[in-house]
Amino acid sequence: MYIRSLGIFNILVATAVMGAVNEPCVGSGGSAGVCVTTATCSASGGVTISGGCPSDASDVKCCSKASCSNGSAGNCRWTSDCAGTVVSNQCPGPSAFKCCSSAATGFGGYPTPSYPTVGTSAGACKQVSVSGAQAVVAAWPGRVRQIYCTRDCACPGTSDHCCGKAVDLMCSDAGGDATESGRQIAEWVMNNRNSLNLKYVIWGQRIWNPSVDSVLTWTSWRSMEDRGSITENHWDHVHVSFN
Repeated sequence: MYIRSLGIFNILVATAVMGAVNEPCVGSGGSAGVCVTTATCSASGGVTISGGCPSDASDVKCCSKASCSNGSAGNCRWTSDCAGTVVSNQCPGPSAFKCCSSAATGFGGYPTPSYPTVGTSAGACKQVSVSGAQAVVAAWPGRVRQIYCTRDCACPGTSDHCCGKAVDLMCSDAGGDATESGRQIAEWVMNNRNSLNLKYVIWGQRIWNPSVDSVLTWTSWRSMEDRGSITENHWDHVHVSFN
């Protein structure tokens, strides 16, 4: 899997630019949402809230749809988060945002993932990364599907992956599948920053760095630029870098 490197500039001053239409957001009442134009949302029978897609154009808002035709509990959400069956063509946004038959979240349900091997070379996965991944999986059993540590790049490179000091915690059904699951994991990482020896954490096109940020809910983290995909905008995995 390739995830674009995070440069030092972006770590320190991640700024809000044009955001990512058709990607997740937190909708009305905390429901699953998608960033779409107000016209698209209205045509699909959804409702919009302001502020849910802060990096997007003014006519793009967070759209959610709490009721759709798939049993008594039908609601629109990302397919990776549906605990029941899904029906297409009833929800706004991309095809992965569908009508789910269950009111319960379908977060996780994965077997315990394999952990990267700790090595001694400059580019090998470090113990701090493996220990951090193990701590997250222990705190959130069933929520992490797969763990990536190293990348094919020379240390120090432009990413902590190059030196084995970062992990990508995949928390959706497949790479490229959007989920809302990572928010809880990312906020837990922030709250356990000292024991994890955290450098920074990224989830859902937002970044939190203990050296520059106050402890805040994810919706108040600093926005990052749109990198062009679900994976590169960190909507299918939590990135955690360690000191």
